[in-house]
Amino acid sequence: MMSPIEQKAVMGILVHAALADGSKSDAERNALRSMSGAMAGEAINPWVVYQEVLSGKVTVETAAAELQSNEARLLAYEMAVGVCDTDGVPNAAEQAFLDRLRTALRISNASAAANDAEQAAKQIAAAIPVASGTAASAAAPVAEGTVERQVPINLAGLEKRILNHAILTGALELLPQSLATMAIVPLQMKLVYAVGKEHGYTLDRGHIRDFMATAGAGLAAQAVEGYARKLLGGVVGSLLGGGMIGGLGRAAVRTGTGAAITFGATYAIGHLAIRYYGGGRKMELAVLKDTYAKLLEKGRNVFAENRGAVEQRAATLTPGEVIQLVKE
Repeated sequence: MMSPIEQKAVMGILVHAALADGSKSDAERNALRSMSGAMAGEAINPWVVYQEVLSGKVTVETAAAELQSNEARLLAYEMAVGVCDTDGVPNAAEQAFLDRLRTALRISNASAAANDAEQAAKQIAAAIPVASGTAASAAAPVAEGTVERQVPINLAGLEKRILNHAILTGALELLPQSLATMAIVPLQMKLVYAVGKEHGYTLDRGHIRDFMATAGAGLAAQAVEGYARKLLGGVVGSLLGGGMIGGLGRAAVRTGTGAAITFGATYAIGHLAIRYYGGGRKMELAVLKDTYAKLLEKGRNVFAENRGAVEQRAATLTPGEVIQLVKE
């Protein structure tokens, strides 16, 4: 099990990973700050770590130097890769950060485990059926000609899909493997893409990223928060291996926290997308944020009704299925 010093060091590395992409929007950075503040009551304060990273007190190198075992260094690298690949294959700035981190962690280019983590993350990122692109504003009115079709919306089908995605992402939250956490945000992105498509919009990655971050569900922030919860709870495992302590049994004890949060976020993102694209992508920024907050609360209540389904899904999932789930 990692010591508190090592846990704090890994969290510092995760914050660096989230900030590595210099093109991240203010909304994404605000989501990261909000995440850090929301977890401030933890034994290791993420808000303090966030501030220490911004101030330069915690660098990639100083954080890496605190990790004593090869296992801890590899886990830190896997999780950083997961954060950088959250919304697609790393850009040049993120790849430069990962190269720097690999050197600081003394991970050889020949490390099979590290290379497997990179390959798995790239497969997950590539599986998202969304073109790359940068949206000017998720809350901007839709331009003429972007609606591809006008057909009756299968609302019941979309709502069922949203619930199934919420159950799946909640189940992934329970698995100790870092690969499971890597898949959560890409699955949420696919859900938004599917809702937009149903309403006649073909969305690019930049629009989906801005839509989610503007509402309050920052992509990198969600990834960092997911890893942080597992790290602080002592339920974190290597890419395909079991948890450092306890595995799924220990994770199940924490169902009411991480799984509920992830289930609720996925539920809220999906239903917000229905309202947003159903309304022609015309929603004031304040309304977008307020609607997401209300849906998030509702989603966490809906989790209570589906807790058994989440635990059952987690019990049947294997790490080898995760990449395939994103591809489906």
